[in-house]
Amino acid sequence: MNEATWPHADIPPRPTEALLIEQLATLDAQRVLCTSLGRAQAAFVAARQWPTAEVECLYLDLYRAELARAAIGECPPNLTIRCDVDFHTTDVDLAVLPLSSTGEAELTRELLQSAFVRLKLGGTLLASTDNVRDSWLLDELAKLERRVERIVAETGVVYRLVKRQPLKRVRDFSCEVVFRDGERLLRAVTRPGVFSHRHVDPGARRLMEAMTVSAGERVIDIGCGWGAVALAAAARSPDAQVLAIDSHARAIACTSHAAELNGLTNLQVLHTARGDCDQPGSYDLALANPPYYGNFRIAELFLDAAHRALRPQGRIVVVTKLVEWYEEHMSRWFNDIEVSEQRGYQIVAGVRNAK
Repeated sequence: MNEATWPHADIPPRPTEALLIEQLATLDAQRVLCTSLGRAQAAFVAARQWPTAEVECLYLDLYRAELARAAIGECPPNLTIRCDVDFHTTDVDLAVLPLSSTGEAELTRELLQSAFVRLKLGGTLLASTDNVRDSWLLDELAKLERRVERIVAETGVVYRLVKRQPLKRVRDFSCEVVFRDGERLLRAVTRPGVFSHRHVDPGARRLMEAMTVSAGERVIDIGCGWGAVALAAAARSPDAQVLAIDSHARAIACTSHAAELNGLTNLQVLHTARGDCDQPGSYDLALANPPYYGNFRIAELFLDAAHRALRPQGRIVVVTKLVEWYEEHMSRWFNDIEVSEQRGYQIVAGVRNAK
C-alpha cells in the first residue's frame, strides 16, 4: 500500500490484511463487509477503490475501533467503521476477513458464517491467515462452499470462494450458562469473542467468593465480560447499584441480556473504551479480573479506571495469578493493600488514595 491510498505509512496493515488488499485490485463490488486486525486498512482501500460502494468494517472492541478511526482521520463518506455485536449490511458482493492463526476458533467460525450468510448469490468471500501451512481455515471454508481457491504467499495464505447456494444450516454459536452464587442460580448468555465464552472463569469465581457487597453501595465491575461478577453483585444486594463496563460490544450485550433474564433492575451497563463511568468519584467498590496479556498495560488501565470511579476511601478487589506486578505498582493508586490466597489465585484489595 502506498501513501496515496493510506494516510499513515507508519502504520502498515498486518500481513494478512496486506494480502487481502492485493486481491481487491482484481475485484469489483458495491456492498462490502470487512473486519480488521489493525486499522481498517482493507476497508479504507476498498472505499477509495470503489467510491460509490457501501463499505462496512466491523470491530467487536470499541478501543480498536477508535484506534482505526483515529488512524484514518477523515473517513471516506462511503466507509462505516462500526463497533457492534455483528455485521449490519446484508446482500453484499464481497466479504473481506483477515484472520490470525492464533485467534479464537469459535469466533472465526462465527465470523465466517456471518459474512457468508450476508453474501448474495455470486458474491465473493476473501479470507486470509498468517499460517502458510494452514489446513484448518481451508476446512472451515469448505463447510460453507466446496470450491475454495487457495493463494499462497510468503506471509500467509488467501482463500477465495464464490457463494453458489445458501447455507443449509445456520449454526447458533451463543451459549446459555447457568451458575450458582450462594443460594441463587443465575442465568447468562455468552458469545464467541467474549472472555470465558461457555463457562464461568475460575478467576471470576474466586473474585465472587472474595467480594462483599453491602446494601446501598455503588459497585463498578471493570471489564465485566459476559457479566458473571456483576450479576452476582447485583443479585446479592438488590439495594446496591451495580455498573458493568467493558470495551467489547458483545460483552456489554451479554451482560445486559443477563440482567433482564434474572430480573436485576439494579444492574446497568456501559460500553466504554477507556474505563469511563457515570458519576466518577462516587463508587464504593470496584471489582476487576484483568487479563494477563499486554505486559500488564490492561491491568494498569483497569486500576486507573477504578481510581477514577471510586470515592475517597472506596475499595477495590482484584483477582490475579500474577501478584508480583500488583505488589510493586498498585500503591500508585491505592493504600492499605492486602493480598490473600483464594484457591490458587491471589485476591488483591486496597483503598483509594487521595492522589
